[in-house]
Amino acid sequence: MQKRVSLAHVIRATVFSMQINSQSAKPWLALLVMTLMWGWGWTVLKIGLLDAEPFKFTAARMSVSALCLLMVLPATGRSMRPQRVPELLLLALVQTSVLFALSTWAIDEGTVGRIAFLVYTMPFFTLLFAWVLLGEVIKGKQWIAVALAGLGLIALIQPWQLGDTMLGNTLALGAGATWAMGAVIVKRIQKRAPMDLISMTAWQMFFGTIPLLILAWWVPEPAIVWSPRFIIVLAIISIGMTGVGWLLWVYALDNLSAGTASLATLAAPVIAVISAAYYFGEHPSAMEIIGMFLIAFALMVLSIDAIAGHVAEPPVGPND
Repeated sequence: MQKRVSLAHVIRATVFSMQINSQSAKPWLALLVMTLMWGWGWTVLKIGLLDAEPFKFTAARMSVSALCLLMVLPATGRSMRPQRVPELLLLALVQTSVLFALSTWAIDEGTVGRIAFLVYTMPFFTLLFAWVLLGEVIKGKQWIAVALAGLGLIALIQPWQLGDTMLGNTLALGAGATWAMGAVIVKRIQKRAPMDLISMTAWQMFFGTIPLLILAWWVPEPAIVWSPRFIIVLAIISIGMTGVGWLLWVYALDNLSAGTASLATLAAPVIAVISAAYYFGEHPSAMEIIGMFLIAFALMVLSIDAIAGHVAEPPVGPND
């Protein structure tokens, strides 16, 4: 005798299926929103620099971001006591103080799209530092990615005609290398004994903001113009793009493989180029477009290799 299926049973099964699909879609949605925010964030950063000099802007931005992330700790039931403070201080100096000072200064000196792509060379510096400091040998497709990235850098930087772009390029590459060093430090901290990522990020951001405040006081820069535009930009980039964006990244990492998540972030510098073209009329030259394509393709090779499980998981992501 054939079993009859009621309409109610069909509805319940359909709703259950939709709930499952909705749950699996949430990490991807978080990743999409985060990537859009981080990509647009480079342009927002440039807008903020119209009313503030790099060091003062960086100090103000990171102060607000650090306080917001610290408030997340009790709100999510986490302890307010920092753990392993000496390790956090080292990470703070590298991943907050130096990284954000260099990247903001680079944006002030160069075009948004070029700087974003140069900073996103971080994974290649990570390979180099992991090889030297952690004994992780570069192999297989990683060499292809390194070669492509090298060609991309040559096309993007164009060393035969540096002109006024030399300082911005150097600062951006320095930011990429600093970000990579921060990633290696995070990896060593987690290898020694796993630490909660949100707590780690909140406290290292807090500690790293202190040198930024000192730098902003010490370097002679004009005062910030507290215009409505600057206040809006500061709120967007501090609370939204740095605070909320990082929480979305952690959520995506908790629910997707690190390789898969990192692959999606490749869209960030592309979004930076598109948004900069809209806001500032920046149009990359043909050679710059070739360089950006080569770097993006090299990053894709690394990410696909990570998804396949041939390389270690990438770092926890930028704080932009």
